Amino acid sequence: MTKRSNPYLYIAPAGVCMVFVFIYPVIRIIQLSMLKTINHIPTFVGLHNFQYLFNDPVFKQSLINNAKLLLAVPILVFGCLLIAMMLFERMKGWQFFRNALFIPFLLSIVVVGTVFSYIYTLHGALNQVLEILHLDFLVQDWLGSSKLVIPSIISVIVYREMGFGFVLYLARLMSINEELFEAAMIDGANWWKRVRYIAIPQLRGTMEFYALILIIMAFSSVFDYVFVMTRGGPGTSSWVSEFYIYSMSIRYQQTGVAAAMACVLLVISLVFILLRLRVNRGEEEYA
Repeated sequence: MTKRSNPYLYIAPAGVCMVFVFIYPVIRIIQLSMLKTINHIPTFVGLHNFQYLFNDPVFKQSLINNAKLLLAVPILVFGCLLIAMMLFERMKGWQFFRNALFIPFLLSIVVVGTVFSYIYTLHGALNQVLEILHLDFLVQDWLGSSKLVIPSIISVIVYREMGFGFVLYLARLMSINEELFEAAMIDGANWWKRVRYIAIPQLRGTMEFYALILIIMAFSSVFDYVFVMTRGGPGTSSWVSEFYIYSMSIRYQQTGVAAAMACVLLVISLVFILLRLRVNRGEEEYA
């Protein structure tokens, strides 16, 4: 055993785990995407499942719904920035607000989704409050309307995911030299200028990282919200890519189509990851 081979020996166990946990499932999904069960026998059909997929209007609607969920990204990225700055500057009651805003992130998505599914029903708490405030014209069936169901889900995603975002920002702000903010205050910079010229440049990498996580989440980690709150309804108006995979594989027993959708979802996620790596490489070369 040479010294040159020692590093490979140390990383071998992790490499084996990577193969079984990540690489093998991907290869298996690609194989399944080219198979179709005919008379209980898996039969090779080539790209037929992908052809069916791209001709299915529900598939297109699912991706459109995922794209609509991207509206949560700028809300969270910049909303968490403002919250983190207010907490960083020790606003009155900042400890209470820090705990109150972080608690939803500690709760299960199933718990949060179930609570909001009752709040957003036609006779739920939200509409009751609107009626008490004599705002009856705002009363809606928030989860029963095909136009309002996606915005309603977005609001729940923002409510829960904001806790992780502002803590991430706050941790980065705590590592910044406070003399920068003190010097800016002495020079007469107001709160918005401190955010724009000090906080945002210092948090740029963190904001990009958080935005990438949110983008990938919008395409591949929202099944729990949809399943708990709407079951894909009304009709198929709240179907997303993950719910499409679940429905095709479990409800309709079309495993090949579900696997094809999983491949499409994998490609979408890889595109965003590679784009982020390319941006990082460009920034390093520029620097």
